[in-house]
Amino acid sequence: MTSKEIINNLDKIDITEPVPANEPERQYYFIKKAKEIYKLKREEAGRDLTCTIKTFGCQMNVRDSEKLAGILETIGYKRSDSEEADFVIYNTCTVRENANRKVYGHLGIMKHEKESNPHMMIALCGCMMQEPQVVQTISEKYKFVDIVFGTHNVYKLAELYCNSFHAKGTVIDIWKDTNLIVEDLPTTRDSSFKSGVNIMFGCNNFCTYCIVPYVRGRERSREPEDIINEIKRLADDGVVEIMLLGQNVNSYGKGLKENITFAQLLKRVTEIDKIKRVRFMTSHPKDLSDELIEVMASSDKVCRHLHLPVQSGSSRILKQMNRSYTREQYLTLVDKIRNRIPDIALTTDIIVGFPGETEEDFNDTMDMVEQVRYDAAFTFIYSKRTGTPAAAMTDTNDKAVINERYQRLIKRVQEISAEKIKGLTGQVLPVLVEGKSEENGSLLTGRLSNNTLVHFVGCESLIGKIIDVKLVESKGFYYMGEAVI
Repeated sequence: MTSKEIINNLDKIDITEPVPANEPERQYYFIKKAKEIYKLKREEAGRDLTCTIKTFGCQMNVRDSEKLAGILETIGYKRSDSEEADFVIYNTCTVRENANRKVYGHLGIMKHEKESNPHMMIALCGCMMQEPQVVQTISEKYKFVDIVFGTHNVYKLAELYCNSFHAKGTVIDIWKDTNLIVEDLPTTRDSSFKSGVNIMFGCNNFCTYCIVPYVRGRERSREPEDIINEIKRLADDGVVEIMLLGQNVNSYGKGLKENITFAQLLKRVTEIDKIKRVRFMTSHPKDLSDELIEVMASSDKVCRHLHLPVQSGSSRILKQMNRSYTREQYLTLVDKIRNRIPDIALTTDIIVGFPGETEEDFNDTMDMVEQVRYDAAFTFIYSKRTGTPAAAMTDTNDKAVINERYQRLIKRVQEISAEKIKGLTGQVLPVLVEGKSEENGSLLTGRLSNNTLVHFVGCESLIGKIIDVKLVESKGFYYMGEAVI
């Protein structure tokens, strides 16, 4: 039975019976129970209660927030954009320590909001909550928080909500790791025509600067049939573009009984008729296979965009980062991809100022940028992350030198990006129309297969459709175009 069918039959669940042991049946039991609690709270307030979810971090957090929203709306809450809502959830990121500071800043404000709203509940979840010292801080300094849970048990929101109703103090439910994957629960998508789909969770790579393996746990893959069935349901519901999500999608399939690779899964997704576009992220260069390149090249549904984080152009620094490839291996991989998919747009992540980086190391990174000619790059100054091996490394870099290198890198990346985008001028290419332009409400905005933004005049009835657009003028990072209808 699908989640929609179960929701339609919630009234038939008997919450006087013992709690089911199996998932997701257990959670639907608690959703039914939570609906009863919500009714009591609504009667006490004399109005409908609202909820808001503030999401920090990656696409996987965005997808988790859609699940949280689906559960809360099924319980009865009405969505709001305001942090003055009756139920506020912060879905946190902890990749950088300043992300933690942002959350604490929000909580400092919310203490006063909660004092003035007796119906308010506050929940914290996500990667930041997987750090024991964070949970201790919440317990000691932010006792007004009602629920704290992590990355592994997002699906348990309704159960935790029910526990909180009867609890005195904060309900804390943090799992260090799990092999359990629970899907097929209510989800409220941010878009009617595109959706992310989790295919795997966790990471086994242990890059020395990264906290993710410690907060997301070891790699575990969803069963392929579950993924395909979910995508088919999404397609039947009007979704035309799918984003396959995982910390490292190239590792998909490890540990499953069925012998399947990510390339084979991707091919199966492209065979679903109503799906017109397929994207995926993130890909680790160390295990991007020839098989995957071939599947990408042979299907016009796979978007001509690949995010391939390099982090550094120096083999010495890459070894220090535990990236498991050299600059030469990365460049060889890029050549393979470009030879087979000439129109591919390559984007990347680059860290400047990793402990011990010399001018020679940085010049290797600049040379990598020149050779690969990325369509875009997300550039970061290295930020020490407590709890990672790199945090203990000796760092003699001068901040002024790092900033100068960073500015040099950004300038060159932007120049190359503008040159590459400009090369499409005059072409007529398909665009998925995503909505109105945020900068100019009289324009529509959409994306090319290669992820480039295009703005053009058109009617709102085009939103969610793939149409041909002539690329008239490059604006550096986006195009002004004309719809060809």
